[in-house]
Amino acid sequence: MSNIKIIVAAHKKYQMPKDKMYIPVQVGAEGKELIENYTPDNTGDNISKLNPYFCELTGLYWAWKNLDADYIGLVHYRRYFTESKKIPKEEDKKFECVLTKEQLEEKLKNVDVILPKKRKYYIENLYSHYEHTMYVEPLEKTRKIIQDKYPEYLDEFDMLHKRTSAHMFNMLIMRKDILNEYCTWLFDILFELQKQIDESKYDSFHARFYGRISELLLDVWINKNQIKYEEIKVIDMQNVNWFKKGISFLKAKFTGKKYENSF
Repeated sequence: MSNIKIIVAAHKKYQMPKDKMYIPVQVGAEGKELIENYTPDNTGDNISKLNPYFCELTGLYWAWKNLDADYIGLVHYRRYFTESKKIPKEEDKKFECVLTKEQLEEKLKNVDVILPKKRKYYIENLYSHYEHTMYVEPLEKTRKIIQDKYPEYLDEFDMLHKRTSAHMFNMLIMRKDILNEYCTWLFDILFELQKQIDESKYDSFHARFYGRISELLLDVWINKNQIKYEEIKVIDMQNVNWFKKGISFLKAKFTGKKYENSF
């Protein structure tokens, strides 16, 4: 039986899965009132204070540096992996559908990495979608950093101009040694990006670009290293306003109006 630890990134008290492999982690805990029975991400080797910019990545960094397990993963308090074909509408019942350790161990017999099913954008490629909805300067600087530090990844990065789908949300489950390789690469790029960009030029929503760029970098790393993985469906614990999201997407594409908040 494998030792599997999956952190649940959360910034507030919320219902949690009963399965013991899930560890509630308070992301951005530095300077905040601590949530009872949650592990704060400002212990040990951590970047908790960067949470306003790095989002759930402060939790991923904490897990990478401080957890001892065969497999380590990250999900969100409002997003989980699920094997269920039919998703109930009631939130309490949704928690009964969350991926269990028993289900996961069966998957890990064949692969060492679990990723969410790809999100498809259809009418845009990944780069143009980012350019329309966010400020593109950080993504452009990321390309230059990869060109300088990891040129062997540049061709894969440039595929963002052609691909129309990606594994999003920074959700993953990886064998520890694979996670170590990925995080070493990812955070080296992001910390270099931090040296080159002043986040204060953006409002609080757009200053979280590190978390968004990392979503795009995951497939760059996975594809370049030919990592074998299996996709699992994602379940949203809270209802997503797809109409509002769709309208905002069309405004961004055709009028240049950037996103102003999450959906």
